[in-house]
Amino acid sequence: MALELVTMSTREIDRVDVVRRVLDRRLTKAKAGELLGLCARQVHRLCVRFAQHGPAGLVSLQRGRPSNHRLPGELRERAVAIVREHYADFGPTLAHEKLLELHDLRVGRETLRKWLTAAGLWTTRRERAREVHQPRYRRDCYGEARPDRRLPPRLVRAPRPSLHVAGLR
Repeated sequence: MALELVTMSTREIDRVDVVRRVLDRRLTKAKAGELLGLCARQVHRLCVRFAQHGPAGLVSLQRGRPSNHRLPGELRERAVAIVREHYADFGPTLAHEKLLELHDLRVGRETLRKWLTAAGLWTTRRERAREVHQPRYRRDCYGEARPDRRLPPRLVRAPRPSLHVAGLR
């Protein structure tokens, strides 16, 4: 019998433990539903899938498939082409505004940012190389005490004489 490798999230691994406890009759379906945040009917469905397919039956069937809300590929290509042609030096936020105003393309700002990053038109802050600035050392001030040279005698301050007069206001 060949072992099948199944990738599971921690949430799905927790579900396996709870469903096993339900099938071993150590936990009711209602209590399992409270633990998992599901109703008893959904726990029953999980138990049936677990009995048929084992732990792999609890893995989400949507994994690896595109989202139902995914925008069409033609829209993506069109938006990236317009930005490449007209707004190559714009950031994603300003490019989003221009696409909306001038080209009537309704694409989310962050969606456009992801598309431009994938197309190589935008680099994230993390990927941008930090600019290396030449350190500007402090200028020597006239009269500044430096360990490698002594101060000229005229700059050495002598204690000031103080005058105390009593009785004057």
